[in-house]
Amino acid sequence: MPLKIFRTRTVSAANTAILLFGSSSFGMWFFMTVYAQNVLGYTPLQAGLALVPSSLAVVLGSKLAPRLMPALGARTLAVIGALVAASGFAWQSTMGVDGTFLTTILGPGILMMGGIGLATTPLATLATSSAAPGDAGLVSGLVNTSRTMGGALGLATLSTVAAAVTGPVHGTPDPAALTSGYAAAFRVSASILLGATVLMLLWLPRPGRRDDEHP
Repeated sequence: MPLKIFRTRTVSAANTAILLFGSSSFGMWFFMTVYAQNVLGYTPLQAGLALVPSSLAVVLGSKLAPRLMPALGARTLAVIGALVAASGFAWQSTMGVDGTFLTTILGPGILMMGGIGLATTPLATLATSSAAPGDAGLVSGLVNTSRTMGGALGLATLSTVAAAVTGPVHGTPDPAALTSGYAAAFRVSASILLGATVLMLLWLPRPGRRDDEHP
């Protein structure tokens, strides 16, 4: 892969943001599933069905983004999506051992994934549209790689955070301790998304500016 493509600031900024989004969103599926089963007592089937609205939310956000970009601009929409997702992760971090489906799975899940869908579509558009015509396919593949790598790195990091907060588990896991670990992972995810928001505001060029100009 020619490293010259990273000289384009939009390509570098968009891929870095997508990597950060992936590090948060991939972990969400894991921690929501184990929280539903290990704390709320859902069966594996019930846990899977409980996450269906979240799955639909990311699809809806991705489909809605192209309609909103002409009015808001890709950069602004990506920032809005990141803030919506961060609010969902912050809400999810308030989970408790007696959480309900509406307040600890459905509501925050829709915000988290809907925001991710709103943000990643304009970022991918910015990255590919700012690349040279001959590099568009390469940049598109790079976007997918950034998302996947972010997911792997994020899940490993967030799992470590959750395990550190939960502490050693002997015998039957303590639901309260597990919930504390899961909540810590969601707080870290919210912080990552806020960091990604700042990165986009500072690094992504404003509309009408070239990639070599300050944002």
